[in-house]
Amino acid sequence: MSSAAQVEASIRERLGVLQPLSIELIDESHMHAGHAGARSGGRHYRLDIESPEFAGRRLMERHRIIYTALGDLMQRDIHALSITARAPGEARPE
Repeated sequence: MSSAAQVEASIRERLGVLQPLSIELIDESHMHAGHAGARSGGRHYRLDIESPEFAGRRLMERHRIIYTALGDLMQRDIHALSITARAPGEARPE
């Protein structure tokens, strides 16, 4: 298991292939202390990412692209990932 800082750096590096205009990555693991995923060491993250790669793509396809980019991190270091994936010009959800 990697440290939180290493996991976050790996996430940002892997998502770099999407040429994001912005990435907001928030570790919410502290909110899940005592949950099964927290005991196994997997971290909980909230991700807001804006990328031209998402233009014209449906929500499920955007999520699939992100999960593919993250690869083995999803099995090893990330227990839960809440995703907001936007194309340029799309409003941030409230």
